[in-house]
Amino acid sequence: MTLPTTVECDLHLLGRSRPGVFPIPPETSRVPRLSRLMALAIRMQDLIRAGGIDDYSALAQLGHVSRARITQIMNLLLLAPDIQEQILFLSSTSGRCDPVRLARLQPIAQIPDWNQQRRLWSGLRDSFDPGTAPCPLYR
Repeated sequence: MTLPTTVECDLHLLGRSRPGVFPIPPETSRVPRLSRLMALAIRMQDLIRAGGIDDYSALAQLGHVSRARITQIMNLLLLAPDIQEQILFLSSTSGRCDPVRLARLQPIAQIPDWNQQRRLWSGLRDSFDPGTAPCPLYR
């Protein structure tokens, strides 16, 4: 557990200077976006199987996204079960950047051979270090 840090400084408001102590919130961690998308794909599949939702088109309407986006998310279900599990339990990240993006998994999910998927996933997983990964927005 990280304890909050405090900073002592002079605060300048409307031309006046006031000394003060201001807490800096500790850096928080979050579940990686890819893990959340994997969980969402599993949940949406369950809704379709249970008959609560008719098809991907209905999911897209409910989620206010395109059918293509639903397909991208649901393609995660084409991955080998052990890869899906690893994605669900990716380490928490801090800040805005995730170690891997959905777009990098799409080609792997399209391969029908689970052994080949595992090899490609292993290479992708080994290429990132959650603590030092550069922001994928700039890759």
